[in-house]
Amino acid sequence: MRFRTALKALLLAALLTCNSQAQESFIKTFNPGSYQQILRENAGQAFILAIWSVDCPSCIKDMSVLSQIRQNHPDVKIVMLSTDEPGATPEVKNILARHALSDLENWIFGSDDAQKLRYEIDPGWYGELPRTYFFTAGHARTAKSGALKAEELEAQITRIKP
Repeated sequence: MRFRTALKALLLAALLTCNSQAQESFIKTFNPGSYQQILRENAGQAFILAIWSVDCPSCIKDMSVLSQIRQNHPDVKIVMLSTDEPGATPEVKNILARHALSDLENWIFGSDDAQKLRYEIDPGWYGELPRTYFFTAGHARTAKSGALKAEELEAQITRIKP
């Protein structure tokens, strides 16, 4: 009997440790070269790149729309990119969790040179947020600045899906 109790306690402790570590590592650091990495990892796949910030009220509103789209289209990959500094990671995690977006692929700017990172993504983008890119499987992309309406997202998803 003691053996079972000890085994259960050990398994529970291991589970809690793994869960804690998973929660701590779900946001990747976006540095020079990360944009190309995202493109490589999604080769041949349509996806959405949603760029946002904790200081952007329209971005937070978009989270609800993205969450709904995710439920309606679980086959469409969404990559989230926060333009905040790494020090904002706890707040980023909280916002993502509140909108049930924590388990998506999530990134946060890691470099002090945000302008360089934005330029790497799109030389024509000057930092307005929210910014959403819709990629076809061939990686032709359409950019949208500003808040998204569910209808706009639905139309773009129809356009990018094979």
